[in-house]
Amino acid sequence: MKFRKLRDLSVSSLGLGCMGMSEFYGPRDDVDSIAVIHHFLDLGGNFIDTADMYGPFTNEELVGRAIAGRRDQVILATKFGNERFADGTRRINGSPEYVAKACNDSLKRLNVDYIDLYCQHRVDRSVPIEETWGALKQLVEAGKVRHLGISEASSETIRRANAVHPITALQTEWSLWTRDVEANGILATVKELGIGFVPYSPLGRGFLTGAITSIDDLSADDARRTHPRFKGDNFSQNLNIVAAVKDMADRKGITPAQLALAWLLAQAENIVPIPGTRKISRLEENLAALDITLAKSDIDSLNEIAPIGVTAGDRYADMSSING
Repeated sequence: MKFRKLRDLSVSSLGLGCMGMSEFYGPRDDVDSIAVIHHFLDLGGNFIDTADMYGPFTNEELVGRAIAGRRDQVILATKFGNERFADGTRRINGSPEYVAKACNDSLKRLNVDYIDLYCQHRVDRSVPIEETWGALKQLVEAGKVRHLGISEASSETIRRANAVHPITALQTEWSLWTRDVEANGILATVKELGIGFVPYSPLGRGFLTGAITSIDDLSADDARRTHPRFKGDNFSQNLNIVAAVKDMADRKGITPAQLALAWLLAQAENIVPIPGTRKISRLEENLAALDITLAKSDIDSLNEIAPIGVTAGDRYADMSSING
């Protein structure tokens, strides 16, 4: 296994995103998911990502069961602030009182004494970021959390939070079909401040694998059916991007997923994507991307295939909580 650093936190060069093991991407199978987590650890991976809102709550419990007896092998990341309720509603919550409660609840569900990387999932615009991060700093001082991160934050918010306590990692969507951070100043900001970057959905929510060629490839309850990029003309247009990526991957004798991950990994040494999967075969395929080296001409070709802004449709149906 190869390793990289998110600021001063050493993690496997690819992490394992666990969200889809519990909901959003079709039926769950905890037995298979725990087997994937165990195999990831057996292969030397250590960076596992979850959040309290996945499930909700059940994904943390799943991860807790999977890492029982193997805590010393794991760099555990979880998130708070995207609060969900039994009636299906949700709200963004960054209040200091909620920060403390959410952390304690996550520790219980994960059955651990501390969290390696605790991330603010979404920015609460009704609470000054200094107040949220003041509460997070107290968690670090109490030993409940070792490193702090933030997700989907603007450059200004990143700077303000980092002034309260150093940010170890920014977690934001980034892939060949989601390149916003390269154009809106966020990537430049984290580089300047020495913050690591954890791209989520590095395979375009599975689109860049080439396995999704029709909306019917997704189960009826798959949340991607509600995403603008998976609808109508947007879907058809985005298939053209994937076809071009697949053609290039075929010529190189690798898979589209491996090419997409290799492209991300080549952007900088402090970038650690967290592709998710519920299949051991896909996990092994993703990890094989660590052994792929792309030439500058390869990078240039991919930039032509998938330039910034080429993907049709917004990332979410409601973009109001992004880049807070």
